[in-house]
Amino acid sequence: MGILNDKQLEDIRILQQECEREDFTLKLNWETLRSRNGVNKNDFLHYDGLKLVGFLGLYDFGSKVEMCGMVHPEFRRQGIFTKLLDDAIRSAMERNYKSIILNSPAQSHSGTGFLKQLPCEFAFSEFQMKWSGTELDDYEDAVVRPSRREDEETEIQLDIQCFQFTEKEARDYYQRILHEDTLKTMMIEKDGCPVGKIRVDQSGREAWIYGFSILPEYQGKGLGRKVLKKVVAEQCQLGYDIFLEVEATNEHALRLYESCGFKTIQRQDYYQYKGLQR
Repeated sequence: MGILNDKQLEDIRILQQECEREDFTLKLNWETLRSRNGVNKNDFLHYDGLKLVGFLGLYDFGSKVEMCGMVHPEFRRQGIFTKLLDDAIRSAMERNYKSIILNSPAQSHSGTGFLKQLPCEFAFSEFQMKWSGTELDDYEDAVVRPSRREDEETEIQLDIQCFQFTEKEARDYYQRILHEDTLKTMMIEKDGCPVGKIRVDQSGREAWIYGFSILPEYQGKGLGRKVLKKVVAEQCQLGYDIFLEVEATNEHALRLYESCGFKTIQRQDYYQYKGLQR
């Protein structure tokens, strides 16, 4: 019911390329698109004949859902995205999400212009950063290993304590990413105990770092810096371009990433949808 086939995935990729010619990058979460479990309809597509000209995807995190979509430049102002959004919001309301977040690249004039017409308000920005190839050292003693099923509770607590997930959101998210084949979770150890995690999604020539977190009592001791350097060095040796995302308000994380050679390449803006009426 809700699994994208290979033809649809290819159509989405082609449409994304057409839209990104306007010099911005859409956040379509490809690791999620490729690993939908089929339980719910999370992807809404609009075809003109055999050509995909509109797409909108839902990405759920417990009681909240994020939405991101696009319309081919030659097919805008025809009500296509409005219809996709109406269908997506109706689906979200039927599933009783408490919060709907709409995402648009800051550089997308069509995207931000459309959102200004909706009952929504700006919530936060997120920087997308790329590693610049800076020389790295002093990370050899950092201990990072693949996650195991017995790490489940630690992973859940890290999302609760470091990313303010509710327990339900953290447990639902943990179960969802188990199906994302390209996303690898690694645990950070200190004195033989798991105290943090870092996730890497490898796709094409790109490696994206996600969910980097360390338990509060182990923060501020230099462990995160060493782990980040180690993971970046490993991905570099494998030949990947390395990226990550961070909220604009997280100044501590921004300074850490910049000191390890990451530079901001673009901004994604998020808006809270205010039209949830039941």
